[in-house]
Amino acid sequence: MELGLHIADFTWTGGAPVLGPALARYARDAEAAGVTRITVMDHFWQLGGDLGPYEHEMLEAYTTLGFLAAHTERALLHTLVTGVVYHEPAVLAKKVTTLDVLSGGRAGLGVGAAWNADESKGLGIRFPEVKERFERLEETLRICLQMWSGDEDPYTGTHHTLDRTLNSPQSLSRPHPYLLIGGSGEKKTLRLVARYADACNIFAGPEAARKLDVLKEHCAAVGRDYEDVEKTTTLAVGRDTTPDDLTARTQAMAELGFTTAYVYSQQIREPARVVDLLAAVVPRIA
Repeated sequence: MELGLHIADFTWTGGAPVLGPALARYARDAEAAGVTRITVMDHFWQLGGDLGPYEHEMLEAYTTLGFLAAHTERALLHTLVTGVVYHEPAVLAKKVTTLDVLSGGRAGLGVGAAWNADESKGLGIRFPEVKERFERLEETLRICLQMWSGDEDPYTGTHHTLDRTLNSPQSLSRPHPYLLIGGSGEKKTLRLVARYADACNIFAGPEAARKLDVLKEHCAAVGRDYEDVEKTTTLAVGRDTTPDDLTARTQAMAELGFTTAYVYSQQIREPARVVDLLAAVVPRIA
């Protein structure tokens, strides 16, 4: 079982003036503690609820990933996950390719259909109905994979038309950057995972095992080996979480078939506390 660090909260002691150095130190220390992946959300506002109100600090995802690439050496870097309505597909492919080249082949694409209507409305981002968002998600997957394949032929879909899918320089990761689809919708999301993705991300909860069974059915329907799809999940930690707590929760997900848990903190203002927790758990679950 691997542990990843999902940085979902940037409201730390010292505020914006020290956020850059604090983030760099957080990433370096997490990598030194044995974390193999570092991810960020593709959001512009905080999410509310346990993570804090909309007004709390939130950094733009791809700028942040570029910053993290410069301050880490080994960790896989990607979003968890990119909202498909926030980016034109070809530009998204180019962003991930650029990150992959500059990080030495450590970039991935985490992507999903998007869900945050409040954020989109607030910032003037068009937010289509569910059906269109999933159509755009599938087209985005196809366009990204085509661009990473080296195929420069035109692409024509329902929502996107590209005259030439040129992508130079090409990604270092071959055959393409790590591709993860987030979400657990049984009819659409998990079907897309089976057809296109290297990995899924499914919330840790009472339905997780059933979601994996549904994914297995979708894989069988398209002739895909279920074992070829990496199963990842997310686990929240708070001020009172102990190494024993996190170890037990991680091992429970491993028993279901998950191989990576992305750990994120809820309103912990000192990132070092999270690093200490991860450092204690990594050797227990390796």
